[in-house]
Amino acid sequence: MNYRRLGSTDLKLSELSFGTWAIGGAWGKTSDREALEGLNKAIEHGVNFFDTADVYGEGRSEKLLAKATKGKKYDIYIASKFCRSGDIHDPLTYSEPSVRKYLENSLKRLNREYIDLYQIHCPPIKILQEGNVFDVLDKLQKEGKIRYYGVSVETVEEGLLCLDQQNVRALQVIFNIFRQKPVVNLFPKAIDKGVGILARVPLASGLLTGKFSEGHQFSEDDHRHFNKDGDQFNVGETFAGIPFDKGVKLSKELAWIAHERESMATAALKWILEHHAVSTVIPGFKTADQVERNLKAVHEKKFSQREMTRLAEFYKHDVHDYIRGPY
Repeated sequence: MNYRRLGSTDLKLSELSFGTWAIGGAWGKTSDREALEGLNKAIEHGVNFFDTADVYGEGRSEKLLAKATKGKKYDIYIASKFCRSGDIHDPLTYSEPSVRKYLENSLKRLNREYIDLYQIHCPPIKILQEGNVFDVLDKLQKEGKIRYYGVSVETVEEGLLCLDQQNVRALQVIFNIFRQKPVVNLFPKAIDKGVGILARVPLASGLLTGKFSEGHQFSEDDHRHFNKDGDQFNVGETFAGIPFDKGVKLSKELAWIAHERESMATAALKWILEHHAVSTVIPGFKTADQVERNLKAVHEKKFSQREMTRLAEFYKHDVHDYIRGPY
């Protein structure tokens, strides 16, 4: 495993880490046994960072992480998120009493005394502009309840706004071959500010694995079914905002990235790691097999400058106009 510093913090994270939305729920059928096997497999291979949230399975993923890291929790860094279990538009959701309650509940489920990285979970831009929540996080940080804090954002504009906050140490952004916008303005400024980047939705909800065919049907409890058009939350969180059948066609045009590489998925993850602003990429998983397959991206063949240029042009000319939702 290779490790990268999270911005200007003292945290060195495994460059390939894992998100736990899928093992919490909203990705179809899940198994706690398989989830724990996957978490343990990741830790065995040197993964030392996991991203979760209080709303993933209503705390389920946090409890699973507590089980997987028992006895070794100080060797494993945890990022969690808050606000979406309340009304994200209500300023009271971001008040000190509310945030303190969210934090204490997460700490209890995680069986920890502090959280390494605590993130606001895709709040409306108005909340970020008002900025009061950052004062609350400063206070909790001084109390030792959190080591660092950051924001999970939906758009480049939101990310740039967060970079104006002195103590924001991480931004979590949707970033993959289908969503390259952050490269131009956000990433350079994040580097200048010493802010780490967590790349989420790295495989575009599975599109960049190349395993789907047009017309594929997902189960009703899978967000790739109920949020495919953004009916429940930002459409960008599902298939990177691209209509599914169009995404399948586009993914077929990317089959070449797997040439002399393990798979399309590992190639897509490696492409993200070619960007030095990225501290870690956090694909999801439901099984130990998926963990092992994703981990192969760490030692995947690098992309040449010609390949990087080709992918940038592909995004600009073939993908950009099909992305829905603010980004």
